[in-house]
Amino acid sequence: MLRPLFAAISRTFFRGLAVVLPVAITAYVLYWLVATAEASLGPLLRAVLPGVLYFPGLGVVAGLVLVFAVGILMRIWLLRQVITLFERLLEKLPLVKTLFGSVKDLMGLFGGSERRGLDQVVWVSLADGAAQVIGFVTRDDLDGLVPPEQAGDRIAVYLPMSYQIGGFTLLVPRSAVTATELSVEEGMRFAMTAGVRSMPARD
Repeated sequence: MLRPLFAAISRTFFRGLAVVLPVAITAYVLYWLVATAEASLGPLLRAVLPGVLYFPGLGVVAGLVLVFAVGILMRIWLLRQVITLFERLLEKLPLVKTLFGSVKDLMGLFGGSERRGLDQVVWVSLADGAAQVIGFVTRDDLDGLVPPEQAGDRIAVYLPMSYQIGGFTLLVPRSAVTATELSVEEGMRFAMTAGVRSMPARD
């Protein structure tokens, strides 16, 4: 008698959690970014600017302007070379290189045209086509990864896991993948939610 009641309560709770949790996590991340920018740049701006020019939130504005300015400055060849040398130094330091390299690769994975990233969503056939899993092409060639005689006509495809951070990178024959019309964001959302989240209709 109590089991159906408990099951109903659990379903209701998790239904509410499914709504609240994504909103709460997103709000917390945004709050953390805003609070960090304000805490880091706010005191500096208060010390430099006259009191009449400072207002709460100016640190956040300054942070956004700073990031945008760095993006513009990165177009300068000489500055890019200096940043590259600095990054190479960081990548040689114990412990630092692991964290720095992981964050840099993650950012490049989703957002940079200058680095390899997830640029194509595909279906990968398994068990002679009996099953398919969604994946992301990360390398269209395997130069430098495996000997040429072993590479053949294979490509590197990343298969993310659902509801967790992680996945597998497989070297599969090009003939085993089928291109999709999904964007990277749509494909990642489909993979991370195990297909529960429906995709928007396409014209």
